Amino acid sequence: MKTKEETVRRLNEHRSDIPSKWRENAEWHMANKSWLRYSQKIAMMMLDKMEELGLTQKSLAQRMGCSQQYISRVLKGTENLSIETISKIETALGIKILEPAFALR
Repeated sequence: MKTKEETVRRLNEHRSDIPSKWRENAEWHMANKSWLRYSQKIAMMMLDKMEELGLTQKSLAQRMGCSQQYISRVLKGTENLSIETISKIETALGIKILEPAFALR
């Protein structure tokens, strides 16, 4: 059986020199909780529609005129989307995300 000191020594051998950003990330998520929920809902709507249409991230990116890497970030549900981007998503996928409070004339 290993001693406590032996176990601690072995754990320290595998410890990273780079400090964890877990707390920093958790605090950021808490501070941005309200818009993150919307971003995650939009990502789920996109994923559902992409599956229905048989679209890949690359093909959606082509439709929207952006990079596949950007689509990947959007689909993680942590991207703060502009109204312009939301409009491009709606057009590319044929879905409604934003419903205007009044009809534009």
